[in-house]
Amino acid sequence: MADLGTTLNGQHQSTHRPGPPATTAPYPASPAPHTAPAAAPGPLPSVLIATRHGESTANVEFQLAEAAGALSVPISCRDADIPLSLHGRQQAQALGRWWAGLPSADRPRSVWCSPYERTAETARIALAQAAGLGAVPVSLAVRYDERLRDRELGVLEMLPKAAIEAKHPEEAARRRKMGELYYRPPGGESWADVALRVRSVLRDICAEEAGRPVLLVAHDCTVLMLRYALDRLTEAQLTALEPVRNCSTSLWRAEGGRLRPAHWNDTGHLAHH
Repeated sequence: MADLGTTLNGQHQSTHRPGPPATTAPYPASPAPHTAPAAAPGPLPSVLIATRHGESTANVEFQLAEAAGALSVPISCRDADIPLSLHGRQQAQALGRWWAGLPSADRPRSVWCSPYERTAETARIALAQAAGLGAVPVSLAVRYDERLRDRELGVLEMLPKAAIEAKHPEEAARRRKMGELYYRPPGGESWADVALRVRSVLRDICAEEAGRPVLLVAHDCTVLMLRYALDRLTEAQLTALEPVRNCSTSLWRAEGGRLRPAHWNDTGHLAHH
């Protein structure tokens, strides 16, 4: 596959040294193996845009719990069934207006989305807003892919930080020692586990959406792992990043056989929603 494909499977075959992302400090390029030939260019979407879902009801409850040091949150449904808050729906509308305002060549005509309710709702609202402004067809389909789902936390799911420390002190200590990239809670996933499925879905997107602008609607961890894969971050660079904001936009453009970053975690379009 293209240089992107070799990045996705962890084999850096290109001798090209990428420049720094637009909004971050330069990253050291990985040296090319001396024994491997450069890969031939392959299919890539023209533009790849990633967004995290709008604010969810769980985001609100966890903020309140963390502030109070609470040991639980009042959530009884599955993680997959958590909906957007009112503010989150307003954010999704703002995302749709931003989508409609993009240059025609950058305006996504294909949407890949996590099947979780909060991401599906974000995609539906944003799409309806963009279509209502005449920017995309009303009939534009959303493709749901479970590989874009949120990180699974196993025994730590729906537990605020204080509860993890109180109920699972050994896991809390192991998490601090291992770091987020490699720590896997019992029954759950590490960031590295999520990266594997993100790399998998990226291969399919590259093959099926060649030459087209694409929008991904996902979660904080999946968007982080998208950047980890595409921008070839080290563990230290990854963990230094700020959390992915609700309905933020991150954009990569096809250039020189790779998807190269244009902007990251931008929320300017949400300022006056």
